[in-house]
Amino acid sequence: MDFSLSEEQTAFRDMVRRWVDAELPKSLSRELEAKEKDYPFEIWDKLKAAGFFGVGIDEDYGGQGGDVIMQMIMARELARSLSGLLWVWGLTSFAGGKSIGLYGTDEQKAKFLPRIAAGDCRVSIGFTEPGGGTDVLGAMRTTAEKVEGGWKINGEKMWSSASHVADYILMLVRTEKNVEKRHHGLTLFFVPGKAEGMENHLLPKLGMRAIGSSRITLTDVFVPDELVLGEPGRAWYMLLPTLNNERIMVGAQCLGAIDGVLEDAVEYAKQRKAFGKTIGEFQAIQHYIADIATMQKQVELLLYYVAWLQATGQECGVQANMLKMVASESVVKAADLGIQILGGMGYSAETDMQRYWRDHRILRMTPISNEMVRNSIAESFGLPRSF
Repeated sequence: MDFSLSEEQTAFRDMVRRWVDAELPKSLSRELEAKEKDYPFEIWDKLKAAGFFGVGIDEDYGGQGGDVIMQMIMARELARSLSGLLWVWGLTSFAGGKSIGLYGTDEQKAKFLPRIAAGDCRVSIGFTEPGGGTDVLGAMRTTAEKVEGGWKINGEKMWSSASHVADYILMLVRTEKNVEKRHHGLTLFFVPGKAEGMENHLLPKLGMRAIGSSRITLTDVFVPDELVLGEPGRAWYMLLPTLNNERIMVGAQCLGAIDGVLEDAVEYAKQRKAFGKTIGEFQAIQHYIADIATMQKQVELLLYYVAWLQATGQECGVQANMLKMVASESVVKAADLGIQILGGMGYSAETDMQRYWRDHRILRMTPISNEMVRNSIAESFGLPRSF
């Protein structure tokens, strides 16, 4: 079975890699992190000028086309330099382009997809709630009440990245209270980012400091009917097919970061001298680098396999969960080894190893914790539910 990239995919990867090296070097991310800006508009503007928000959007709507594999390639190449800041691209591409493309009406696609492809519409996500985390459904307290011409939303959302600068927020809300099961009665809204009655409160955090994440409060926020995505009350059924794509995106992000860790570790090992020789001559350092390279290949093979399953329309829920788990744990281990190789400089904000660790530690917990992923994998073998 051949998972190698096609000629077109290879050319796209090489083009994006050259562009990233020229336009989004690691030094830019370090500079933005040091300033602790709440949003890197510089990155957005460069991506917009290059037309990269059109990747994955149909050409009929002004996009560049491309399937999940092309999006995976894009995410990997961005993460090699940007680390977690790749979500400047990923949020809008996933929450906007992917969601409107899948759930939107013809009118919604015609209105939003060209703007998203052109980089003229910034999108965030509002799913998680206070006290929720992985238990999105159990913690869902945000509700929407039907009123004339639309809906009024009340509640709170947590950890909504870039929502304070978003034009729209893809928001999951409960619209039916008396339901048989928790996943019933949920609706997706494309909520205007500056809607009256909505407030953003930025949250301090460990990683991705240059992309602010917020606690959102909503008080009688009106959303017109034309901004409901799909059928009211059936959002969870609509979302399930996109969860695999989300996990593939996470896998690609982690792999790109491992790429960055490996290249920085090898470069440093060849230059740094101690005890009269370069540290790359020491067996312990060589073992660390061998471990990072092996993790890189493991994640790469699993990523290509899952992306191929998704692109060819095959069921890949369990495999996508495996990818998310393996990739997120591998990138944290790889970055930790990278810090060890660089020693004191690995702990310094003047290098990128600490940034790779900080930005990816969260992915062991989100968008679903790896403990819950393991539960799901075990259940697929017929074992009873363990929570």
